[in-house]
Amino acid sequence: MSSEHCLVFSTCPDAEVARRLAGMLVERRLAACVNILPSIQSVYRWQGAIETAEECLMLIKATRSSYPGLEAALREHHPYELPEIVMVQMDQALPEYLQWITQCLSSSTSS
Repeated sequence: MSSEHCLVFSTCPDAEVARRLAGMLVERRLAACVNILPSIQSVYRWQGAIETAEECLMLIKATRSSYPGLEAALREHHPYELPEIVMVQMDQALPEYLQWITQCLSSSTSS
C-alpha cells in the first residue's frame, strides 16, 4: 500500500499543449511519467452554458510531496482559465513501479 504516490488527471485543449506540459513536468521532476490520451469528448457546464469539447487527458504519475509544485506549474502554464487538476491517491500498485516513481522524482537521480 502506498499513500505517498498519486495519479493526477488534467485535460488539455490538444496534444501539442499536453506534450509541452508533460515535458515540463517530467523535466522539473514533478512527474515521473505522463500518459496522454488523445481525443476525449468532454461535456461540461461553463459560465451557465452546456459546452462540449474535444480534449486530451493527461494521466500524471507523481508523489504527494511533488503535488504542490506540480499544481503550481500547471496553474502557471496551462492555457485554461480553470484547468482540471485532480489528484487521486494510489492506494495500491506494483511496488517496483512505485519505487521507480520515487526514484524519478529524486533530485539525486540522473536517469
